Amino acid sequence: MGNSVGPQARREYLARMRERYETADKAARSRLLDEVCEVTGYHRKAVIRLLRRPAVRCVRRRGRPVRYGPTVVGALRQIWEAAGYPWSVRLRALLPAWLPWATRRWKIPRDVGDTLRTMSPRQMDRALRPFKNELRKRQYGRTKPGTLLKHQIPLKTDRWDVQVPGFTEIDLVAHSGDRADGEFLHSSNLTDIHTTWVETRAVMGKSQQYVQEALEHMRQQLPFRLQGIDSDNGSEFINHHLRRYCRQHDIQFTRGRPYKKDDNAHIEQKNLDARAEAARLRAV
Repeated sequence: MGNSVGPQARREYLARMRERYETADKAARSRLLDEVCEVTGYHRKAVIRLLRRPAVRCVRRRGRPVRYGPTVVGALRQIWEAAGYPWSVRLRALLPAWLPWATRRWKIPRDVGDTLRTMSPRQMDRALRPFKNELRKRQYGRTKPGTLLKHQIPLKTDRWDVQVPGFTEIDLVAHSGDRADGEFLHSSNLTDIHTTWVETRAVMGKSQQYVQEALEHMRQQLPFRLQGIDSDNGSEFINHHLRRYCRQHDIQFTRGRPYKKDDNAHIEQKNLDARAEAARLRAV
């Protein structure tokens, strides 16, 4: 008979029997134990332990109390999304500039704003971790590694040591917000290593032809000869069109290691600036 009731019903039944057990005399307790054993199928000693156990146990929660509640985390998430999903250290530095605008736009209470100012980058990481995991499935990793000609385009892993302009890093920056479906604009950024000169062109989608045309436009505008480009492993760069174009114009073509953004540190910094500027324009 004990197997015919569910766990919740069994707990409720034992709670009622516990109240009767506490006030019953010795003879009534014996009869009550017989009844509970028959209903639950438990051993008599197990029933005695259950009925003698306090109904409510005070459990002391370990660790520090929760300081940043849903209101604070929600405000932090709104600013993080509006700023273009910067990493925690950069978000902490941007927060004083974004808070006045966010307070006016979303009516953030003053005490919530004061609490946000006290958050450390590590605390921001912990608060935003669930949203980052969700976002990573939709947004991060858009650049699929190219499968063509990888073995013919040399890797560049050492630091740049150039004394003349013309050797550059190139990359695309997506401007799709928090979704990656459909067609949307990209910024094609070209950064010279020696002079830090930057050229940017808008590219719709990630077409290999459009990326090559954007590179040609930027090459024409450079005040010096384009001597080399270094890209990531996305198929918008690692393809026959761009390799043929570089050979025709005597341009050195190299690539970084997959999933190693430090190999293209110069252009990655410019990408962060481009994302921040795009986020600022969306917020205006």
